[in-house]
Amino acid sequence: MSGKIDEQLFGAHEHALEHHESCPSCGGELAIRHSKRGPFLGCTQYPACDYIRPLHHNDGHVVKELGLPCPSCSSELVLRQGRYGMFIGCSSFPECDHIEPLEQKKEEVETEAIDCPSCRPGRLVERKSRFGKIFYACDNYPSCRFAVNSQPIAGCCEECGFPLLIEKKTAKGIQSQCADRKCHHIQSQQA
Repeated sequence: MSGKIDEQLFGAHEHALEHHESCPSCGGELAIRHSKRGPFLGCTQYPACDYIRPLHHNDGHVVKELGLPCPSCSSELVLRQGRYGMFIGCSSFPECDHIEPLEQKKEEVETEAIDCPSCRPGRLVERKSRFGKIFYACDNYPSCRFAVNSQPIAGCCEECGFPLLIEKKTAKGIQSQCADRKCHHIQSQQA
């Protein structure tokens, strides 16, 4: 193996980046420019002509039609590419602004919805952190930031009266514990 680098590889790469297209505003040539937001096409006659066009099209364009009705207006749902990634949206946008995350929400496993002990009109729902850990938070986020890491249980603490309990796995098995961070009292076993 020789220690020499083939200079033609760099020349071929630079040639591949060349872009020959005329500016629709002034007729000058468009060239690839770079900014803190990424590469874009800009007119070489700048500052006389300030025409620019993005290279990446993350504008919410339709990728695929899903054939499912929109729950808001019954139009067809479509898969779109946005600036923050893929999402499911209504094909009647902007008249209907219904959107869903790409991951379908899991069906509620709990038979009863548990009220948020912090804000009361809210309900505790299962969420997943960016690292994949499951936690339970109020559905009124961001106005209510209540969250617990363990499975919530409806009930009141016998020690402090806090209106929520959580599952606690101990050597004795699964027990109920107060969800209040100041208390954490383990409830007595009731048969």
